[in-house]
Amino acid sequence: MEQNVEIRRLLDVMPASARMTTKLVSKPQQAKVIDASFPQPWNQTRPIYINFDLWHRLTKPQRDLLLLQMVSWLTGVKWFKPDIYQGVVLAGLLGGSLEAVQSDVVGVAVAGGLSAIAAWRIWRTNKSQESELNADTAAIKIAQRRGYSETEAAQHLLSAIEAVAKIEGHSSLNFTKLIRCQNLRAIAGLSPVGMPESYDK
Repeated sequence: MEQNVEIRRLLDVMPASARMTTKLVSKPQQAKVIDASFPQPWNQTRPIYINFDLWHRLTKPQRDLLLLQMVSWLTGVKWFKPDIYQGVVLAGLLGGSLEAVQSDVVGVAVAGGLSAIAAWRIWRTNKSQESELNADTAAIKIAQRRGYSETEAAQHLLSAIEAVAKIEGHSSLNFTKLIRCQNLRAIAGLSPVGMPESYDK
């Protein structure tokens, strides 16, 4: 596999909006096939690291769906959007600044604590199983615009998750990946059992 040719091909597979913020980086020393760090709010660029020595062991459709899932997860992380936790972070920071100006140590501690709790909640939401399931769904939708059917895309992503586990030497999938695989089997029509409505994501 010619690395530069594959990178250009993958950039074409990605949605245009993601190309502005996502960067594909070769990282042959990493043990994972594909990886990305949790995006921080101050970083504009969101790199995706690929070990191309391992990457070439996957089929083209598997590579497409893995990339689209990673891109969907990265672009799905929203630090700044109007909801209660972002409001608490902002209020805590503003309150902390005012208390600091007035030299109120207790006020600064309370405001800082509120901001930290809210920021942790935002981080946890973006690292949840729900965010992974949402990224799977988004990847399948993008893949449909690239010529895959919904069932094909789900099958390729499912087989990619399982293939990556073997390539990386994992004897079993973790709980989140098992949940994702069950959901993908249902979408692909391979299992009548999908995600229960009462499932707490």
